[in-house]
Amino acid sequence: MESNLVVLHAAVADHQGRMVRDLPVTAYHVYEDGAPQAIVLFRHEDTPVTVGLVVDNSGSMQRKLPEVVAAATAFARSSNPEDQMFIVNFNEQVWLGLPPGKAFVSDPDALKVAMLQIRASGETALYDAITSALGHVRESPLSRRVLIVLSDGGDNASTRRFPEILSLVQQSNVVVYTVGLFDEYDKDRNPTLLRQLAKVSGGEAFFPKEVPDVTNVLQAVSRDIRNQYTIDYVPTNGKRDGTYRNIRVNLSKLMPILWTVRTRTGYFAAPPDSRLRGRRRLKRDDESNTGTKLEIGR
Repeated sequence: MESNLVVLHAAVADHQGRMVRDLPVTAYHVYEDGAPQAIVLFRHEDTPVTVGLVVDNSGSMQRKLPEVVAAATAFARSSNPEDQMFIVNFNEQVWLGLPPGKAFVSDPDALKVAMLQIRASGETALYDAITSALGHVRESPLSRRVLIVLSDGGDNASTRRFPEILSLVQQSNVVVYTVGLFDEYDKDRNPTLLRQLAKVSGGEAFFPKEVPDVTNVLQAVSRDIRNQYTIDYVPTNGKRDGTYRNIRVNLSKLMPILWTVRTRTGYFAAPPDSRLRGRRRLKRDDESNTGTKLEIGR
């Protein structure tokens, strides 16, 4: 039987953007659709995370890939040694980047070797790639799950559409970080989309001015992941009627006024059977991508 427990992963930053550590549970007030909620579980510890790198392999990424590979490798080396990582590559096709038979890796060198196989060309199926990543991340036994999307936010080849992807992210409890990699002449760039994906999930959107800055960006993501608070509550509204519930987390008035807290903006209170169907659908999508390229219908 499934629990009604809602799990939030929250990050707190001071006025200079630095992570705030070691806050007590009394520092937080949680609201669902405006109604206060009682926190039943609270944790602040560096527990292992499943991290999916969703990497744009379209032609516009060709000159940026060496820096992206270097940044991803540095990120992996700064992670918890027990983290589980995987890669979803995409151009107009979508495929898993690790060798066949390896769903996840913890070794930074293995991740680097896999990323060095990337060859940028073709169009962009970003939405299909995120769908695949959401399906694959569910296969991990770890409860904390993150996607890092490296793209310009454009899409000209997916079978999915953005509202559907946004809904899937809202249902997943996966924290999404987006890294916008743009050229001046890039007509497909869509920073608004990248901001939306990050905001609804409780992640953050980054827009480095230069490609080499991606390393610093991913180090910031690593610090964010390592310093999150996990806040669990059982909603006072126990109905599973499929409606969207807005979540707001405030800091106590005893905390400095310029500190900010970031977490996902809400969730769908879906019936248990519909959540199961959603998991099965995402699993089918992911299984079709295992080890080989998947041709996405236009």
